[in-house]
Amino acid sequence: MKNLVLLSVGVALGLVGAHLLNSTPRGRRFFGELDGGLDHFRAAVVDGYRSRDAELRGTDPHDDGTTSAS
Repeated sequence: MKNLVLLSVGVALGLVGAHLLNSTPRGRRFFGELDGGLDHFRAAVVDGYRSRDAELRGTDPHDDGTTSAS
């Protein structure tokens, strides 16, 4: 029970700290850069997942299946 209380207090302090940091121009810039980095990381993970999935299926990783045959 003590660990749950400590975890809750830590989360609350982290949220308050992030809110205070985000209220400054430097903090907003920091969170903007962090968000951009996370978007780049997410895109790389998705691309890697799709490439590996296509490799296992034996298809082109850039083919989304929406093209029609002429």
